[in-house]
Amino acid sequence: MKYARFIAGGRSLSGHLHGGQLIDAAGVAHDPNGVQFRLPVDPPKVIALALNYNDHAGELGLTQPSEPALFWKPNTTLLPHRGTVIYPRGAEFMHYEVELGVIMGRDARRVKAKDAMDYVGGYTIGNDLVVRDYVTNTFRPPLRGKGWDTFGPLGPYYVTADEIADPHDLALTAHVNGELRQQGSTRDMIFSIPELIEHISRFMTLQKDDVILTGTPKGISHVHPGDVMRLEVEGLGVLENGIQEEDEGAEPIKGKEAREGEWDGR
Repeated sequence: MKYARFIAGGRSLSGHLHGGQLIDAAGVAHDPNGVQFRLPVDPPKVIALALNYNDHAGELGLTQPSEPALFWKPNTTLLPHRGTVIYPRGAEFMHYEVELGVIMGRDARRVKAKDAMDYVGGYTIGNDLVVRDYVTNTFRPPLRGKGWDTFGPLGPYYVTADEIADPHDLALTAHVNGELRQQGSTRDMIFSIPELIEHISRFMTLQKDDVILTGTPKGISHVHPGDVMRLEVEGLGVLENGIQEEDEGAEPIKGKEAREGEWDGR
């Protein structure tokens, strides 16, 4: 089942998708194009994964990590379907990342990989936006590059786990202004969902409704104010967000200076 939370007629509602319509708890049908989507879930936390596709690591000139490379995606980044992403003033290279989002169905602690899928409640689409200017050895984990407000669109639906036969065989695509920019498959993930849940739950409790963003394939490119990003994961729907330039009163970021001062970790 595909569930959504939305605002219609001034009321906050939830419902499921049936026959192309959102059916609320009272049985009233709503056109998805005429509602304001909310986040599909309110996650206690969002944990994201870097470099989980070899081709993406390659396009960045990096090597495959020996264990999952994790970072936080602050809850202040979260944005629903059709919400507006804010482009930071002074950013030199900002890009999208289409990702499969795994939603935990119940708390998990020290879960073995063989049992991990029993803890998955469902899936959604994530866009792990980033100002690449700040993703350097100096800023690891990359909170400064990936933690901007509005840099974590999720949605539009919470798709229950039973709807997806194999989450490790889903096509991912990203279009910008109608142009195909990114294409891949979850078949190519380095660390599988069970491996991720086992690894993370070994040292922290994964709570119900937590979201794990599982990484992105090759195909990143610069986006600009005025662009519209349309991200799709097979079976999960389409997540669409436009981009707007930050208010003129905001202080520009200093990406160039950050790179010139890059620390190599030694």
